[in-house]
Amino acid sequence: MEIPLRLRQARSALLLIFLVHGAVFALLVTRIPAIQDRYGLSDAALPAFLAAVPILAGVGSLSASRLVRRVPAPMVVRVLQPVICLTLVGVGSGRAVWHLALSLAVFGLMVGALEATMNMTGVGIERGYGRSIMLRFHGAASLGGIVGALLAWAGAHWDVSLSVLYTVSVVVLLPIGVAAGPRLSAVELPGEGAAPASKTERPAVPWKPLLPLCLIMGVAVVADSTATNWSAKFLQDTLGSSEAVATLPYALYMVATLVGRGFGDQWVRRWGAASVIRAGAVLSAAGFSVVAAAPGPWAAVFGFGMLGAGLSVIIPQVFTVGARLLPGSSDTAIARVNLFNYVGFLVGPPLVGAVGATVSYRAAMCVPLLLVLGVLLMARSLVAPERPEPTVPLARPAPTTTG
Repeated sequence: MEIPLRLRQARSALLLIFLVHGAVFALLVTRIPAIQDRYGLSDAALPAFLAAVPILAGVGSLSASRLVRRVPAPMVVRVLQPVICLTLVGVGSGRAVWHLALSLAVFGLMVGALEATMNMTGVGIERGYGRSIMLRFHGAASLGGIVGALLAWAGAHWDVSLSVLYTVSVVVLLPIGVAAGPRLSAVELPGEGAAPASKTERPAVPWKPLLPLCLIMGVAVVADSTATNWSAKFLQDTLGSSEAVATLPYALYMVATLVGRGFGDQWVRRWGAASVIRAGAVLSAAGFSVVAAAPGPWAAVFGFGMLGAGLSVIIPQVFTVGARLLPGSSDTAIARVNLFNYVGFLVGPPLVGAVGATVSYRAAMCVPLLLVLGVLLMARSLVAPERPEPTVPLARPAPTTTG
């Protein structure tokens, strides 16, 4: 089937928006120590500020499922992404603690709604293509994360202030997202989106079919946050690596995630989403096993690379499978699954840190290892929906005029 030009343009636009979002998120999280210094936050106060972001993001994600009943998801994406970029400037330019609190509160609420609606839009485009393309969108976010981390490194290396770093970065990134946004107007989730005011409320959407997917999402994010938050400390404190070598696990993890998502759509087309999720869980568990038993730093670096490759294919497919399980309420399904993204962020780092502090960090790496193995059991309960037929979810074109 020939894919219409407007749908191909929408796909390219969403790839750019995922990339910009990944870069903005990385710019924020990689400079947390600098943010703490700028606002004079104590070590006791910092966790409260950081925990507020995923909590508010969860609220934003659930709110998105109601919002898209009145406003199409692509329109929500177009509006929210510039706002999130500007909150980054607010974080870098604020003077008082309340400035930071306000900026992070807006960021948290908006990022939850944005990530939910970005994935809704991705599902709509994927339906139009009639084949798996979801992993490429998340691969673009991984690439954006690498770009954002490099920008953050450059700012730290040359001692650039947060205000200048964030402002210059947004000046570059914001126009990309704004320019891409209008091309998303061609996308609409079939049977969903804006509804007339007279339309009756849809029946309640059950949680039960989504619970395995929600748990898989939470586990995957616990594993992901373990790699991003604790890999450097594990290498330095447990394996005695240098500070320079301790930065390598995160870099290899991100590269492996990017590569896995680059090829993942081909694997889904060949073997199906459920099989790819199970294979990703096996590879992730193997990666944690290598890390936990690593005799030296380089073995652990390799293990974190395996982990990145395994986890890379799980999260994007959870959104796709959720939308197919509840085809009449895919917006709600995606928003609920996305909620457990933030549950994982809240649970993962404190849980791993507590086990590491009280037992050992080798034991701490076994916690996500056991959780990831549980994905194999949870994946068995998934209903394997038939692959969707191409539906070409295009919005109704505007009437043309002749002159």
